[in-house]
Amino acid sequence: MPTFVYKAITPQGQVIKSKMDDASKLSCVKRLKRNGLTPISISQTITITRGKKDKGAGRTKQQIKPKFEATAAVSSKKAKKKESIIQKLDKALVSTEKITFRDIRIFSQNFYLLKKANFNNIHALSTVIETTENPKLRVILEDILAGVESGEFMYTTMEYYDNIFPYIYINMVKVGELSGSLERSLQQGVKYLDDTDAVTKKLKRILLPNIAMFFGIIIMLFVAVIFGIPMLEGVFDQLGAEAQLPALTLWFADFVDLTLQFWYIPVGIIALIGLAFFLYIKTPRGRYNFDYFKYTMPIFGKLIYLLDFSRLMKATLLNLQNGMRIQDSLEVSKNVIKNTVMLSMIETSINNIFVGQSWIEPFEHTRLSNAMTTEMLKIGMQTDLTEMLEKLLEYMDQDIDNTMEKIMKALPEVSYAIVGVVLIFFVIVVLVPCIQMYMGNFLFDAYGV
Repeated sequence: MPTFVYKAITPQGQVIKSKMDDASKLSCVKRLKRNGLTPISISQTITITRGKKDKGAGRTKQQIKPKFEATAAVSSKKAKKKESIIQKLDKALVSTEKITFRDIRIFSQNFYLLKKANFNNIHALSTVIETTENPKLRVILEDILAGVESGEFMYTTMEYYDNIFPYIYINMVKVGELSGSLERSLQQGVKYLDDTDAVTKKLKRILLPNIAMFFGIIIMLFVAVIFGIPMLEGVFDQLGAEAQLPALTLWFADFVDLTLQFWYIPVGIIALIGLAFFLYIKTPRGRYNFDYFKYTMPIFGKLIYLLDFSRLMKATLLNLQNGMRIQDSLEVSKNVIKNTVMLSMIETSINNIFVGQSWIEPFEHTRLSNAMTTEMLKIGMQTDLTEMLEKLLEYMDQDIDNTMEKIMKALPEVSYAIVGVVLIFFVIVVLVPCIQMYMGNFLFDAYGV
């Protein structure tokens, strides 16, 4: 594809010079105007092919387009000048700084508010960069800004940083840019980040104390068996007692001894199982079966499906409101989905439209969607699909909230049951022998034990 060098003016009157790859000068003009730039001159140059870096590693300096004409005019003296201590410290800070979920959420909120105030992408990104505290995120945003100034979409640069921006978030931005509704997509992206953060905090509040208690009991159990049981056996032998330790205690003590002696066997078995599972889900069939399990698994399965289907319908509604046909809306909206089961349903829906069949049928056939959802879609096809999708999303939001409440009630019960079983096992294996040694057998004989 030809490479073009262009000069353009920003809405603030700043002249910029950069490059872009496109099919023709006319396409370049359209891309520049779409990003709020007024072209001054465009000329074709020699295209230099560069290999794309691995995703998540960012772009090389050669891949980042020069942002301002003044940048290219930096004198060789300054370029050769040694870095100061402050510059070295800044570089070290950037390399060690971590980008948190909070940083991404603040950037999204600020960028959405600026877009809502009718800022163009370049002006909004420039403003956000000035207020960004995290130096590493600031460098990434400058890279995104350089891409936008050269006529690229934002999401194309974000894909280089898929270890920073969530997959769903990147594709929400992609849907917004392709459909011309970036502001609404950013609004959905902010809500997605807020909802994800809220759910994560709730799950941590419930699970972390129970997980800590569970592992604490397990550690106590192993320590008691490793150090306590031999001491009890020695006391029994010194006293010449006829009583023996419970059979379960002796069995578990032998099991722990064998595990410590041949630790590499269980570790090897676990590693082989993990490797086999990893290789299996890398195959198309394995990935599909694993994704289907996500939708049908106990406790979380229904919630995962509802969240994916809700995101799909929100993106579809966004595209329909911008004048797209239903098949084009689904084609663009599938970018917000990663689950292969849902993607296969979307592909089947698009194919059904082309052959004159119902696009709702694949979602109904899998029985993952409830009857209310599919019926609302069918009514929408007969009346006004856009209006019905708005009502459907309201209904799904309530359904998601109800499902979340059920999960929050069920999780403590499940965790308490698991911890209770481990605690009972601990009592039988460790505490019963202690009671037997210090209090004798009269307590157990009294109850016929």
